[in-house]
Amino acid sequence: MSVSLAFAYAAQDTIGTPFRLRGRSRNGMDCIGLVCFALSIIGRTLPPLPNYGMRNLGRERFEQLIDAAGLGVTIEPQLAGDILLLRPSAAQYHLAIVGPTNRLIHAHAGLGRVVASRAPLPWPIETSWRLEET
Repeated sequence: MSVSLAFAYAAQDTIGTPFRLRGRSRNGMDCIGLVCFALSIIGRTLPPLPNYGMRNLGRERFEQLIDAAGLGVTIEPQLAGDILLLRPSAAQYHLAIVGPTNRLIHAHAGLGRVVASRAPLPWPIETSWRLEET
């Protein structure tokens, strides 16, 4: 199994986990926590995360973390395991992972849990990344 597909399955296994801002475990996670948790399941780790809130004005911190995790920018059609940086509002970014069945897995604050949603979500995609095989 490819590392990207293993990552997609790791994300899928979190569906139903409660939403918790800055959460990084099955006790609760946000969208960044979802990515971090799924990466840890496949043996990848991120450096310590900076403090952040529900609204973020810049994406530079996301990009530094993504680079550190061994992900490369992709402009190809989304594949299982790709991470999407979405823009729900002018001051907010949100991460989603393309699951093994092409549903978008993300920590939904409004629903209070990690969910799998049909693509596309109603927010523009700013960037997408793909795990690099090591």
